[in-house]
Amino acid sequence: MRFTGRARLDRRTKDLVKRLERGDIAVIDHVDMDRVSAEELLDTGVEVVVNAARSISGSYPNEGPLLLVRAGVVLLDDVGQDVFERVGEGDEIDIVGGDVLIAGEMVASGRRLSVVDIESAMTDAATRIDERLDAFVANTMEFIDKERGLLMGPVSVPVVRTHFDGRHALVVVRGHDYKDDLRTLVPYVREMKPVLIGVDGGADALLERGLKPDVIVGDMDSVSDKALRSGAELIVHAYPDGRCPGRARLKDLGLEGVEWRAPGTSEDLALLLASERGADLVVAVGAHWNLIEQLDKGRKGMASTFLVRLRVGPRLVDAKGVSRLYRATVRPGQLVVLVLAGLLALVVVIGISPGARAFISLIVLRLRLLFGI
Repeated sequence: MRFTGRARLDRRTKDLVKRLERGDIAVIDHVDMDRVSAEELLDTGVEVVVNAARSISGSYPNEGPLLLVRAGVVLLDDVGQDVFERVGEGDEIDIVGGDVLIAGEMVASGRRLSVVDIESAMTDAATRIDERLDAFVANTMEFIDKERGLLMGPVSVPVVRTHFDGRHALVVVRGHDYKDDLRTLVPYVREMKPVLIGVDGGADALLERGLKPDVIVGDMDSVSDKALRSGAELIVHAYPDGRCPGRARLKDLGLEGVEWRAPGTSEDLALLLASERGADLVVAVGAHWNLIEQLDKGRKGMASTFLVRLRVGPRLVDAKGVSRLYRATVRPGQLVVLVLAGLLALVVVIGISPGARAFISLIVLRLRLLFGI
């Protein structure tokens, strides 16, 4: 089967999805495609994905490729890095079998993955997960001593205009099920009016639900210009060595942000900010915690995440999976009761209203004349 479309290329999947349109062919370079990236690709409506790298290397059982293929997306895998040299942005390309063609000439070739292929690779990877776990734990223990300041002693957090004392704080991260969980929590947000903190692209998830973020924390690499210009306070994550990836982007946009130099991830800093600024309750949506989620994120350990959660303690509520916990449904019996209640109300109105009785009498009279009764 032949597939034809305009090529859209980017080595960073989270950047590519911002400009993908239906009918485009996505060309990416994503080893061990994670679940969130796959979901974002699906949201664009893309039907063909060409990966220069191996979508599942066998390092761990990542779910991303399986989500794509089960949804009917053609996934051409491991075509090689030359595809970025031989295919240009916007070129019309054809996918025939495992080949990438431009004007009939083959420019790259790979393997079209099937559900069976991916499930087999995931099974193999699962048998080696113990090795990854051992390395992950060792790395975590090594860095716990270096990052112990996140647990013990004072932590310097930025001064912000947003008032946290005595309020709830909702921290939204681009993690597993974050969109579904946030949608489920909208009634909570409307009622409790928590401080809304978006961690990078989590700010866009808030905007999609009609909610304006109060604070945005992160490297500023996966958040849209629209979110950055929404009026939220901007806290740019800088690393202990002074590197600050988001500084240049804010400067280009003419925006100002507070730089926060600290170890750990941006979501760790968001949780710390809410806790140290006096939030009564910190609710996390999409946060990374288990081994697979951390590996999906590309982390080799979780020292800072572990320490921050210990520090925040019982004030932290992880809302992961809340969308699957309860889904409100209307049962047939409830519909019958509702209809009967409506009919009863109508009868009562007719019984006590002279105008309504006269109107009903007129309708009855017209019906009798019409049918000669």
